[in-house]
Amino acid sequence: MKRNSFSVFFFIKKTKLLNNGEAPIRLRIKVNGIAVESQIKRSVPPNLWEQSTESSKGRDRKSAELNEYIRMLKLKSLTIHRELELSGKLFTARIIMNKLYNAEDDKRTLLSIFRKHNEDCRKLIGIDYVEITIRRFDNCCKYLGVLIQQKFGKADVNLDEINGEFIRDFEIFLKVERGCQQNTVIRYMKCFKKIINIAIANEWMTKNPFAGIKFQAKEVIKEVLTKEEIERIMAKQFDMERLEYVRDVFIFCCYTGLAYVDVNNLKTEHITKDNDGDAWIRKAREKTDNMCNIPLLKIPQMILEKHKNNPLCVKSGRLLPVTSNQKMNSYLKEIATRCDIKKNLSTHVARYSYATTVCLANGVSMENVAKMLGHSDIRMTQHYAKVMDSSIKRDMKNVAKALGNINITF
Repeated sequence: MKRNSFSVFFFIKKTKLLNNGEAPIRLRIKVNGIAVESQIKRSVPPNLWEQSTESSKGRDRKSAELNEYIRMLKLKSLTIHRELELSGKLFTARIIMNKLYNAEDDKRTLLSIFRKHNEDCRKLIGIDYVEITIRRFDNCCKYLGVLIQQKFGKADVNLDEINGEFIRDFEIFLKVERGCQQNTVIRYMKCFKKIINIAIANEWMTKNPFAGIKFQAKEVIKEVLTKEEIERIMAKQFDMERLEYVRDVFIFCCYTGLAYVDVNNLKTEHITKDNDGDAWIRKAREKTDNMCNIPLLKIPQMILEKHKNNPLCVKSGRLLPVTSNQKMNSYLKEIATRCDIKKNLSTHVARYSYATTVCLANGVSMENVAKMLGHSDIRMTQHYAKVMDSSIKRDMKNVAKALGNINITF
């Protein structure tokens, strides 16, 4: 049997550098004088490449990993060539290259799994997920892609390349390059960890790179309005319809605790009456599908009555003239300025204010506040609940009253 000539050759192209300044490494396989080329998923700083040894001359860990990858790729090529020769079948350089990359493709990669997960979740928007959650997964996947390109000089990484150091690198990347605060970093890490858990559950990974790594959430002081500030916004007369509409929706949320997405989708079927004739909002939260049971106080009932014939409401089938969240937040800052309120108003401030100023400060139990907000865990409600000075003052008056009968002279 005539033996085929065969060679494997690695080289770089200095004329086509990547965005990070590194040169992509290419593989050339030649059989009987006919060659095919392919770019491997690795790159190297041009000054570190040594063509005589077809490897990096760097002494750092990244160079060592690169050289080991090239060695394994060459070994696999030689193994495939030897198997094809022993089979007695005709083969070409292209056949060897295809077999080599099919073997490489058998390895699961991080971003391919992440994108598949996001595509599956996107199909469940409105069923198990809301759009903002999918956007967070998409952003997390995108940021990981940028880090992988910077760290490894390639488009993706195999799951066995992810370790604790990679997790810490991602944390630093989010904080330094993306400017994310600690709690935002934790939200992205939860997205990342979910993908790792999927890989572990499917036995694509044997080790958990998150093992031993913990992230401490930073307590955030929630902005809430006082009773006097809420009343000041209610009493303010606006000469522009857009500000009046936004004020009405905001005050409605201050007295119901509805989040923006829930008040935006509030319809007639969500208003019910109990056996005593009292009105309630009974609506599943858009974010979690948890049921909210909220008694309608006099003020929100008056706002609903005011807008029941509003053309915008009649046309949309919704109970209030809600504009986009972005516009709402922009107009609320204008309202704060006009009402001389030195706080950063947003749609969610109304939800915080309901939990704190309207409910807890007036003696409503934490458990009942959790039910009205649609929280499945009371610990979620505690994040909203900021103890007001008024409630401290009320409790301490009771203490003073109890101690008032003690006759002591100093």
